[in-house]
Amino acid sequence: MNFNNISFILHKPQLSENIGLCARGMKNFGFKNLSLIDPKPIFPNDKIIATSVGAKDIIKNSKVFSNLEKSLVKTDILIATSARFRNKNIKHISIEGLKNINFKKRVTFLFGSEASGLSNNEVSYADYTLQIPSNSNFRSLNLSHSLVIIAQAVSSLISNRKVDFRKSKKIQKATKHEISNMLNFCLYNLEKQNFFKIKAKKPIMIENLRSIFYKMELSQKEIRILASVFAGLIKKP
Repeated sequence: MNFNNISFILHKPQLSENIGLCARGMKNFGFKNLSLIDPKPIFPNDKIIATSVGAKDIIKNSKVFSNLEKSLVKTDILIATSARFRNKNIKHISIEGLKNINFKKRVTFLFGSEASGLSNNEVSYADYTLQIPSNSNFRSLNLSHSLVIIAQAVSSLISNRKVDFRKSKKIQKATKHEISNMLNFCLYNLEKQNFFKIKAKKPIMIENLRSIFYKMELSQKEIRILASVFAGLIKKP
């Protein structure tokens, strides 16, 4: 298991201080891969650098993306943090349950903005949701605090525990990029077939379809089979 396999994504962070503190917290526990989606402050700026203290290198090497999908090209397992229950059929994992995650794969933790957290649309990209146990009457945690709690837990698992995974090495799990390409191919052809007849329902239908495909843990071979099936369905007789 490798610290380099672990990444952290801040989705639309609003405060420079939190961005800097997140980088500092990551470095406290040996992590270095940070991405930001559409940050509100100018990035980087002096306040971010100042609050990152000794983690300026993480800020310097971090990546900024315009949307979430583009940031997931090198992610195998996406874990979305959330302080509230989601009416979605997505696996939930606890802090303790992280011991069952295969950290030999590329694992990414996704954090929402300080004001609103993650929307259901963003959560639909995830393999798991994770809630940090806290006071049931006051679950709101500062962004940087949430990241530090998870970074410490993962660091402890990677440093001190070995997990035996027996899945065949011949089975290659599809990357988020491969799943995204297959899903976009599917949606393109559904659009051509006028599948989304009720336009008002189109966004939620796409969100649900994405959630289905992203949580299925598809292999590369299964992605190819599904793409062939979709292609076959649209062929004219």
